[in-house]
Amino acid sequence: MASSLGSRVKVLAAVLVLAFFGGLPCSASDLALVGAKIYPTPTDSPIEHGSILIHEGRILAVGSRADVKVPRGAKVIDCTGLVVTAGFWNSHVHILTPGLIHAEKLSPEETTAQLQAMLTLWGFTTVFDIASVLNNTNLIRHRIATGATKGPRILTVGEPFWIATPIYVKSFLEVNHVDIPSVHSTAEAKVRVQQEIRDGGDGIKIFANSIEQGTILTMPEDLARGIVEEAHAHGRPVFAHVSNNAGIEVALHSGVDIMAHTTPIDAPWSAAFAQRLVAARMALTPTLTLWKFESRKGSISAADLEEGMERAAQQLNAFQRAGGDVLFGTDVGYTDVFDTTEEFKWMSRGGMTYRQILASLTTNPARRFGFDQHSGRIAKGYDADLVVLRADPARDVSGFSQIRHTVRNAAVIYNSGSGR
Repeated sequence: MASSLGSRVKVLAAVLVLAFFGGLPCSASDLALVGAKIYPTPTDSPIEHGSILIHEGRILAVGSRADVKVPRGAKVIDCTGLVVTAGFWNSHVHILTPGLIHAEKLSPEETTAQLQAMLTLWGFTTVFDIASVLNNTNLIRHRIATGATKGPRILTVGEPFWIATPIYVKSFLEVNHVDIPSVHSTAEAKVRVQQEIRDGGDGIKIFANSIEQGTILTMPEDLARGIVEEAHAHGRPVFAHVSNNAGIEVALHSGVDIMAHTTPIDAPWSAAFAQRLVAARMALTPTLTLWKFESRKGSISAADLEEGMERAAQQLNAFQRAGGDVLFGTDVGYTDVFDTTEEFKWMSRGGMTYRQILASLTTNPARRFGFDQHSGRIAKGYDADLVVLRADPARDVSGFSQIRHTVRNAAVIYNSGSGR
């Protein structure tokens, strides 16, 4: 009897404590997204009519609207009829647009506007910049970290390593008074790798191919290997720009981690070739719409463009069918095509399902770059980086480009300002 009474007293006390704290005003940083269809991960079943509670920049709870109680005073975003996923990663961008390249001459508001047009409007909460001016990118990162500028988390490789300046960026660099030297020896390259890492580089980029007037130069394998080994010794991933299969071979033999681009000017990728890439644990940023952008520079016919795009899609298809790690990337900042709609459509034509595309935007890059313990999914304790979509990509992959809100670290860094 006494034991039973004691148990009831303890239960009553616990209920009173929960009731007391549940009724307290919440932290000013608390945010709740309620009523959405939620994709916690690319593989989990969606939560219909779900809610997400955010506290101090992290996800505190996710579940059905009935199960997730919103504290009194929390800021609430009604997501009825909308879709929520983890924040998107773009693993191939360049902080090199005229609206960003000389940030010291720009106001924080101006950099916010450029980052919005280019990145946050399209749902990107994290990006990997794989060629820019490191000091300039660091200034922009500092402004974002202090809250002066609204933008995504930016990882960067800083200045890339090439044996000759590619012809298509020469004039741009000259006009903007940017000098990125060529590398000629392994010893010289290793010193530069060490310096870029000391200066804040999160990775290293090599040009396995450099396109010059009338020719394509290929980086010597021993030079590429020396750069990769030095980067790996410091725990940094290495990206490789490739233009043809000779460049891919250099990337393979030197131990590169991420291949930037497919190679539609070269042969289709066989299943065996794709398996070699996967066996080397190499990831791919397809950047399929880059080829349409590049076609503007020449007199390529519509038929030839379509053939090249189809070959790029075939190469992506071979890679993902082999089990390759696809990372979403657009080359934006080099290209001026900010809209991601066509990239998603071409990825679908390359055989990727909406779940595989979602993985390329979330869990794949988070795992590849070592953020998977706190980023890339919607789960308790994870970063409050979220995308609210106006359309369900399960019905049409272009839904991935229909952004209502972009949330980074619990702050709304983009709001479409329009109705559903």
